[in-house]
Amino acid sequence: MDPDHPPVRLEQLGTAGDLRRFSPSAGRNRYDVVGALARVLPRGGKVLEVAAGTGEHAVLAVEMRPDLVWQPADRDPEVLASQRAWRQHSGASNLLEPVELDLTEPWPFADRSLGGVVAINLLHIAPWSTALALLDGAARTLRDDGVLAIYGAFFADDRETAPSNVAFDRDLRQVDASYGVRRVEDVATAARERGLALTEVVEMPNNNLLLVLRLESP
Repeated sequence: MDPDHPPVRLEQLGTAGDLRRFSPSAGRNRYDVVGALARVLPRGGKVLEVAAGTGEHAVLAVEMRPDLVWQPADRDPEVLASQRAWRQHSGASNLLEPVELDLTEPWPFADRSLGGVVAINLLHIAPWSTALALLDGAARTLRDDGVLAIYGAFFADDRETAPSNVAFDRDLRQVDASYGVRRVEDVATAARERGLALTEVVEMPNNNLLLVLRLESP
């Protein structure tokens, strides 16, 4: 774990003896986010959710898309414990045991083995190097019809900037100068350099976006 960039924890713990964490933001957005993911992810196969947080999105995802096998991952041991607890609570056979994963380290997945890679509310609370590591890993592990889906707050040249996102960006940079709301164009450019194309930008509630990226055709 990078001591200079510790995990950001905004979650509430469950009751005594219950290791599940409950995220206020996940409680608000999970149906919108997972609903959009359910539409854009391909049929069948394994989906890796990086920085999967509490595990609440994963539980809903396997309910909405029972054809998918969902692999939660995170680098924070306490958060991994929450993901395990949510998995046990759900009893879903297509929700896998979470794995420890630092995006900047080698990913333990074979080339072209994943139907999807999902990142929810990650890029703004991580250094830009983490975004690049996400793109590198997805470009290597996605199968030909695979999808990289990135959800969160973004700035974009072709969209009016919401004052709330400007304030959010300012607050993030006060916490850590390497954090901040990213630009869609920067993500698209870095993705293109790695053989990924931004094929869709989905408008989401509360001034958020879902970026959908796919491998470019040879």
